[in-house]
Amino acid sequence: MQITDVRIRKIEKEGKMRAVVSITIDDEFVIHDIKIIEGEKGMFIAMPSRKTAEGEYKDIAHPIKSSTREQIQNLILQKYQEELLNTAEE
Repeated sequence: MQITDVRIRKIEKEGKMRAVVSITIDDEFVIHDIKIIEGEKGMFIAMPSRKTAEGEYKDIAHPIKSSTREQIQNLILQKYQEELLNTAEE
């Protein structure tokens, strides 16, 4: 599996969410609405989710293996940092 595209939409308002991301896998499959969140222990991603009738949030799409989740998170956060540096230089 190769992540072939990462698109980041930065969020400028207050709160813990910093950006919303779409990724393309193998130029064939897209996952939208991955969130970059700044937590107490640093940045992390939250996969797209929906609220259930019970008020809980359930992921709509997510990696099965933790190593895959880590690979996706590392790439997204790397691209986000690059985006921040590019914005700072402008």
